[in-house]
Amino acid sequence: MDAQGRRRADNIDPADQWVLNPNTGEYELRLAPSGAQSGVPRPRRGSPSAATRTRSAPGRDRGAPGRDREREAPGRDREATGPDVPGPRRRRAEPPEPLPGRRRGRTKPPKKSKAKKILLWTGGTMALVLVAVSGAAYAYLKHLEGNVHTEDVGGSAKAGFSKDEAFNILIIGTDKRTGAGNEGYGDKNSVGHADTNILLHVSKDRTNATAMSIPRDLIVDIPECRTKQEDGTEKIIRPSENVRFNTSLGQEERNPGCTMDTVKAVTGITVDHFMMADFNAVKTLTTAVGGVDVCLAKDVNDADSHLKLSAGEHTIEGEQALAFVRTRHSFGNQGDLDRIKVQQQFIGSLMRKMSSSDTLTSPTKLYKLAEAATSALTVDTGIGKVDTLKDMALELKKVPTKNITFTTVPVIDNPAEKVHATVVVNPNTAPAVFDAIKNDVSFTAVKQKEKKEKAAVAARLKGSRSAASDIRVDIYNGGAQAGSAQETLNWLQNDEGVLKSSQLGNADAPLSKTTLEYSPDQADQARKLADLLGLSGSAMKPGESEKNSQGLPAIVLTLGKDFKGAGVPLTA
Repeated sequence: MDAQGRRRADNIDPADQWVLNPNTGEYELRLAPSGAQSGVPRPRRGSPSAATRTRSAPGRDRGAPGRDREREAPGRDREATGPDVPGPRRRRAEPPEPLPGRRRGRTKPPKKSKAKKILLWTGGTMALVLVAVSGAAYAYLKHLEGNVHTEDVGGSAKAGFSKDEAFNILIIGTDKRTGAGNEGYGDKNSVGHADTNILLHVSKDRTNATAMSIPRDLIVDIPECRTKQEDGTEKIIRPSENVRFNTSLGQEERNPGCTMDTVKAVTGITVDHFMMADFNAVKTLTTAVGGVDVCLAKDVNDADSHLKLSAGEHTIEGEQALAFVRTRHSFGNQGDLDRIKVQQQFIGSLMRKMSSSDTLTSPTKLYKLAEAATSALTVDTGIGKVDTLKDMALELKKVPTKNITFTTVPVIDNPAEKVHATVVVNPNTAPAVFDAIKNDVSFTAVKQKEKKEKAAVAARLKGSRSAASDIRVDIYNGGAQAGSAQETLNWLQNDEGVLKSSQLGNADAPLSKTTLEYSPDQADQARKLADLLGLSGSAMKPGESEKNSQGLPAIVLTLGKDFKGAGVPLTA
């Protein structure tokens, strides 16, 4: 037997040497036809020796349920066994597989499919990839964390960040000239004052946010604050009275915690955390997102900031973006309050760009943004970890950009100055704004309510008008100059044809604004009278009228302190 034959014989599965005898219904041993079994002669076809070599297949239980049905073997097997030679009885428990070429009836142990092998290999590879990616992601997060600068401001900031509460962040832009290319901005010798300040309030339900700018030239009292020194000791910095807000940082070695304490002293609002950036942040962040879109109403050529832009739309970044937010001599009254408005619009545009699909779906932009943001920021230790900053950013991302309201601390010119250079908090209007933020009131909801109210007020002037001769009106003086009611009566009767009018003296209580009260069935008369007097829809008060001297319903016209004279429109 040649070597090839031996190899084939050695590779034959013993189970393949058992075949079914159709005459007996038993399985019988059949050796390889080429004499592959070493030392065992091949049985001759039809010889008795073939029958004597039959035996039972091991391990098969005849009575076991579900055993294989007997199948008829091909004719060659019948011929090899001999039609008249019965083989010995054997159990049918485990029929071995037939010889190669006759395996249709065998039960071979199942092999793992290619698909399963591929899944196993893919799963193992994927696990290794995930481990590698997770390791790389962790390493990158640690790298970003190393970019962030932190400053311990003690009890001025919270120790951590909560996802389930409203939160207030003080965003501080300093005028400290660090980095190349910033020589032309800010005070050359500045220690880093609080030049741009925005208190960002994010509502508890994340449906809205309020960004309130605090003017750097706002006159305030800075409370006593404590700062930690490099050697771990604490320094107490004495309070200052009637000073600019921007000196709450940098001056006398004050840190951002002192600025946070000053905000609370002025507004009553507790600040949870701070984020501080210098001029470089504007350049790097705008470059990372591919520029910020701005629109100018007129050409700008500012010699101080070196900003030169034509009227219309522009996309600005880097040095040009910094010049834009630093410019004040080319906008409005060339003061800080007008520059604040420009900065608010710029920040709004930057936030829209950062949250746009173009940025969020671009790995390159996201990488640049992460690097720029973390490198540009100094934050308190309570939010100094990248995971915490990420959580905070995701919470802020829940707020629709359309529901972010920009406002400014209500102020008036400093009455102590002849030449107005600073401002003070407006005692009449500021408390309502501060209380709204403290109580987590949505400025968006307030604006929407005001919008609806304005629409309803404007609707009062829409509709038909009666003839002037049909108007019945009683006139009262509610704070206008003496004689105004009689003057108005004469004018209405003699010049405008409102003959059914009466002058009834002074009102029960003075009013700041002129009002027109009428019943629903007098709406057409009220609209005509409002046209004659030059009244806005807000002066019209739908409700009830009164009875005139004849007992007929009459409109009630009460002249308030805003009355300018008969025939002079109040809307002028």
